[in-house]
Amino acid sequence: MAGLPSLAPKGRLAIIAGKGFLPLHVARAARETGEMPLVVALANEADQSFEDFEMVSVGVGDLAAIERLFREKGVTRVILSGGVARRPDWRDIHPTFRTILKIPSVVRTLLSGGDDSVLQMVIKLIEGMGCKVLGAHEIVAGLLARTGPLGAHQPSQDDRRDIEKAVEAARRLGELDIGQGAVSVGGRVVALEGVEGTDRMLERVAALRAEGRISARRKGVLVKLCKPQQDMRADLPTIGPSTVENAIKAGLAGIAIEAGRALVLEEARMIAVADAAGLFVCGIDPGLSPGGL
Repeated sequence: MAGLPSLAPKGRLAIIAGKGFLPLHVARAARETGEMPLVVALANEADQSFEDFEMVSVGVGDLAAIERLFREKGVTRVILSGGVARRPDWRDIHPTFRTILKIPSVVRTLLSGGDDSVLQMVIKLIEGMGCKVLGAHEIVAGLLARTGPLGAHQPSQDDRRDIEKAVEAARRLGELDIGQGAVSVGGRVVALEGVEGTDRMLERVAALRAEGRISARRKGVLVKLCKPQQDMRADLPTIGPSTVENAIKAGLAGIAIEAGRALVLEEARMIAVADAAGLFVCGIDPGLSPGGL
């Protein structure tokens, strides 16, 4: 009857899991809402144990296996979660009948496209299977960072200047579809995030400080922003306890992330670690100044 809501089942939720804790966090939270998520663990990428969930391991480029799995399991909704360190070789791509003609453009994107271009391509391929791609924050409430300090500590005036400088660098980096993070120390950008990811970048900062290449007197700030063209359904900037631990090792004063467009994992544990070390964590609006706060 016209005007009545559809009573059709919404279908099963699948979580395509890459590296990191986020896929497991999303799977657990989804189950708490009554979902029975299917975890599609990417071979040689997913690094968590999903023994409490129905889980299938699939090659990163095996589109045919993924589509067959979705059809067999009644999957209609998909979350892309976790990192992928290695792009599949063209020989690893197993297309479906519907994607055979798209393979040349898929290979070109894998070879020369930035991370956002690759994710846009993956989303279109999944949508072509008849599934809706969701953001992790649409399933797990409270994941998005809020504006202002998340813990007990706040940035100083010097920290705010570092935030401004790192915001400018991170925005330009995102425009090039390269990375999401930058570190500024004493008003000077000392590190930009590349394909190695945030934790490796912070390890570089720690090494540079140990070598005397970065001032021992000035601490500095890590900033993580969405890319200007970022699709909110995939690869949002993410921080958690390990980010804070690596920021402490790098001698930083704090971390600033984009409010409403970045994910915070295990917030209580993360803030406990930050508070104990005297490190601030805050959500910022990069359109504001000084420091986005």
